[in-house]
Amino acid sequence: MIKALILHKENQEKIIRQLGDAYNNQDFIFAKTEWRPGYPIVIKTAQLKMARLLALANLNLELTPHSLRHTHTSLLAEVGVALEQEQIMDRLGHSDVQITKHVYLHVTKEMNKEASQKFLQLMRSL
Repeated sequence: MIKALILHKENQEKIIRQLGDAYNNQDFIFAKTEWRPGYPIVIKTAQLKMARLLALANLNLELTPHSLRHTHTSLLAEVGVALEQEQIMDRLGHSDVQITKHVYLHVTKEMNKEASQKFLQLMRSL
């Protein structure tokens, strides 16, 4: 999947260079390249393109663009980026930290394991 996304990004950068100022570059992963280039494509189009790429790569067909968004946020949280930080809210397009917390305030397996280990260390030190 990563290789497919890298290839997609390289192709997109080539289009951006070719179109110059005509391309509305707002860093969308799935953006139009012809009519209104750079603007986001319809979500159903993104889902269909992603499904086709997943099938070609023989990967899990249940993945969706939204699952990539959720995974991205979970991985940021796992490496210690707080959900309250503006960068995460901006990336997700949330105007309120409560929205971000409500949707993404889950503990990943690695964070949960680390919390358990810290608690065990605390109990052993008593």
